[in-house]
Amino acid sequence: MKLYPKNDSPYCIHYIYSMIPALYLLPVPLGDTPVTQVLPAPNLELLSSLRHYIVEDVRSARRFLKKADPAIDIDSLTFYSLDKHTREQHPEVLPSYLRPLAEEGQPMGLLSEAGCPAVADPGADIVALAQQQGLRVVPLVGPSSILLGLMASGFNGQSFAFHGYLPIDPAERTRTLRQLEARAYAENQTQLFIETPFRNDRLLQEIIATCRPQTRLCIAAELTCPGEEVRTRTLAQWKSHLPHLAKRPTLFLLYKARQ
Repeated sequence: MKLYPKNDSPYCIHYIYSMIPALYLLPVPLGDTPVTQVLPAPNLELLSSLRHYIVEDVRSARRFLKKADPAIDIDSLTFYSLDKHTREQHPEVLPSYLRPLAEEGQPMGLLSEAGCPAVADPGADIVALAQQQGLRVVPLVGPSSILLGLMASGFNGQSFAFHGYLPIDPAERTRTLRQLEARAYAENQTQLFIETPFRNDRLLQEIIATCRPQTRLCIAAELTCPGEEVRTRTLAQWKSHLPHLAKRPTLFLLYKARQ
């Protein structure tokens, strides 16, 4: 990566990515929003130049790349599939994924299904391997539901924890919610978690039934998409104004009552 001053101002710097051999971590839009609205131009230029991609799903990756650059020759690209089962079922293939970079010096891209690679994403396995091999890893800016939701919640952004999906078992999920609420109060820490979209409404009802009425909950739905909605209320307030969250990708943020 090289830095060049812009307009001779020391406070205005823009990044130009030269094609140095590296594993580039390329964020993907969180929905169907046009890529130019959520991804910077240097990312799009880089996408058009790479020829090797490690991806969570080949079909959606091809679709995204074609959307980002309609002129791209998809059939000339090489894709390596890395989903949540790869490490457990085929751990022996992971080192081979990095051979174009490690042995031939060819830059490679890492794509998640949505958002930032390696953040709540199986791509973390290949990044860890690249670091072990001493390969250069370049993270690029782009949408992250975790950070976007935290920014808009009004909660503590200095101490927070993302827990991914909560337990499926009802009793265990109830215990987990109580533990997260207790941490929010004891540690002044924002607690973030998600659910499969069709279970969002049920999870919201369980949060309201389990936690204190004065505890605050931010619901961040469809971030960066046309239906985006981010709102913070107490659980007592949510109880009388339940939103419909089914089929809407949603991030839940739990925090202590206002003092």
